[in-house]
Amino acid sequence: MARPIAETPVLRGKEARQFLAKMKELKFISKEELEKQKRTFEYFKSIADFEV
Repeated sequence: MARPIAETPVLRGKEARQFLAKMKELKFISKEELEKQKRTFEYFKSIADFEV
């Protein structure tokens, strides 16, 4: 049997401010990296076997 999932801790003070600042940062990737990620996604999508 699976163990219960623990509650996610609440961020407060300095940690909360740091988290929000990191979430606002935009991270740009190269076109080559984007294409690599798209190919990887398409590969996993092609082998996925989900009943819908």
